[in-house]
Amino acid sequence: DPAGYCSDGDAKEFYRRRRVELKHGRVAMLATIGYIVPEFFRWPGFCSPSSGLKFTDIGTGLSALAKVPALGWFQYVVFCGQMELF
Repeated sequence: DPAGYCSDGDAKEFYRRRRVELKHGRVAMLATIGYIVPEFFRWPGFCSPSSGLKFTDIGTGLSALAKVPALGWFQYVVFCGQMELF
């Protein structure tokens, strides 16, 4: 450990840091896949039927932030929060 994070010798804290590092690595891998896959595949149908927004109308990357309705982002945040708890 070049930075000296584990020099205190606390086994529980070291175990927690290992788990957190694995979790963050997995999230980073999923985020990378989530950025690449929409270039080649789009879900059929509507993202927001009430506003007539199809999945094919949503761009990739940062351009998607402005297209998805606020309620859609709220649902996404709630889902991610629930997954974080379990």
